[in-house]
Order: sequence, then structure tokens, then C-alpha cells
Amino acid sequence: MTAIPIEKAARLSVAPMMDWTDRHCRYLHRLLSRHTLLYTEMVTAPALVRGGATHLLTYHAAEHPVALQLGGSDSAELAQAARIGAGEGYDEINLNVGCPSDRVQSGAFGAVLMNSPDLVATCVGAMIEAVDVPVTVKCRIGVDEQTPETVLPEFLSRIREVGVTRVAIHARKAWLQGLSPKENRDIPPLDYDLVHAMKAAFPDLHISINGGIEGLDQAQDHLARGLDGVMIGRAAYHTAWDTLSRADSTIFGAVDPFDTRHDLVEAMVPYIEAHIASGGRLHNVSRHMLGLFQGRPGARAWRRVLSERVHCDGVGVDVLRDALGQVPHGVAA
Repeated sequence: MTAIPIEKAARLSVAPMMDWTDRHCRYLHRLLSRHTLLYTEMVTAPALVRGGATHLLTYHAAEHPVALQLGGSDSAELAQAARIGAGEGYDEINLNVGCPSDRVQSGAFGAVLMNSPDLVATCVGAMIEAVDVPVTVKCRIGVDEQTPETVLPEFLSRIREVGVTRVAIHARKAWLQGLSPKENRDIPPLDYDLVHAMKAAFPDLHISINGGIEGLDQAQDHLARGLDGVMIGRAAYHTAWDTLSRADSTIFGAVDPFDTRHDLVEAMVPYIEAHIASGGRLHNVSRHMLGLFQGRPGARAWRRVLSERVHCDGVGVDVLRDALGQVPHGVAA
């Protein structure tokens, strides 16, 4: 697989999602789309710098273009973490200014940083000085009682001043008190028009929109209205085939890798065999594949076989093929 320039890849990206976009998920997504930009789960700068947890940076060479998302609020620590990530070969380093979880708030990073644009600017400025790869930001339109129409342009101005040229904006506020992280993904209303207004106000910034986007039709609409990129989250995970299998032709004007879901599953077999041979478990990979046949005949049986049998000792790709046998070939596309 040949990686494309990251600015072009950012036309469509899969959002960083905790517990979901690990290296196995990203490999699956890369098979589905050769061009879409992929993001890691958030990795905290303290874990890398103080904890030496470089195992969190493991990825497959086929994943390129792939970006590392960092969490933190100490500029020197983030700069060091960025250097570690760039040294591992990541194509982009992204700062999380959007996660609303209590754990992230207690660490004074994530969405709470929307309250501290000067600190964010200091952090990303230090990261930019530290590495030669692009440093980007993923943020919300605001938090709590902030007025997004006021705080978002101020925030973008500050990070642009220190050299950020690309940003992904989740088009919802985050309520740091009173809503759970899950509720923060659904309850605050979407304001797509504000994100489009930011593109008009900052034409030199590469702006991607994120939040509630369920497929390529919506993505095309946002691109047609003038945004530079679209970042898809949960839809890319739960309905990966429907969301990504035609992304290369639809968004990038390239050839799609697979005609059928069956072909995709077979293409995963060598990767899974190598993972098991190295001491891994089938479930580590197959859990990301449960939704591949969503809405198709045999989908329930596919999920049942994978859910019931993958936890047994010594299981291998034979279980995957047994599950695949539950899905008629005639409805695989």
C-alpha cells in the first residue's frame, strides 16, 4: 500500500476513538480505504514521557497515512511526546482539545482546554518546534456556558498564530459537568453552520468537520459546501463497510479495494494469523469486525459465532471462516 500525501488524505478521516481505533481496527480500516487518514486512540503525553509506554505507539506499516493523537497540557511534555511519536514514524501529531471525560478533565486536558486558548497555543507551538511532521488540533466549538460564535474564532486565531494549519472541529459543545462522555456525543446540538462559517473566516486553515456524520453522502455535502475535510467517528466503526468501502472512489477518485465483504474478511486472515502467532488472540481483531455485515442476511449469525467462540483457548481463523460461512455469498456486497 502506498501512502498518499497527508493533506490529501485529510479530505476524509476516521476520528480517534478510545477503546476502538486501536492498531487492529486501523488495519481493517486501511484495507477498506487506501486513502483515508487514520487516527490512533488518544495517548497521554505523561504515559509516553514519564511512563515509557511506547508500546502504545505500535502500528502496522500499512496504516500510513496515520496520525498520533496526544492528550496533555504541559508544553514541554507534549513536545517530548510529539518527538517520540514522530520518531516512531507517525505522519501527523494531533492534540486532543475535545474529550470531555472526567479522567481527562482531572488531568487538565481534553475539552477543558477550550477554556485556555493561550495554553493550547503554547502547547502546539512547542510541538511544532519539536517535530517536522504536521501538528494539528481536534477541538469542540466550545464548552459549558461559552458562546461558540465568540470563543471558537478566538481559539482558531490563537492556534493559527503559532503555526497550526489544520484543525478538526467537533460541531458540538461539550458540557463538562452534568453530561457523561457518551451523552456529550449526542445531546449537545450540532452546529454545522458555525463550522462552515469558520472556514469562511479562516480560508487559509484546512478545516475538517466532525460530529454526527453518518456516511459518505453527508461527507460529500460538507465538502461541496467548501470544507476541506470530513472526520467520521462512530459510523466508521459500527458500519465500517458501508462507510469506508467506497470512500476511495467517492472521495478520492480512486479504485475501491474490494467488491465484497467476503473478500475483505479473507484479506484479514494473514494479518490475524500473524497476530495469533505472535501471542495475540483472535478477539483482539475480530471485535472490530462484528458490524461488517450489518443489515445483511446472516449478520446475526456472523456476530453470534464470533461473540461466542472467540474467547475459547486456542481459537484461530477457522472460527472466522465458520462465521463467514453463516453469510450467503450472494448478499456479500
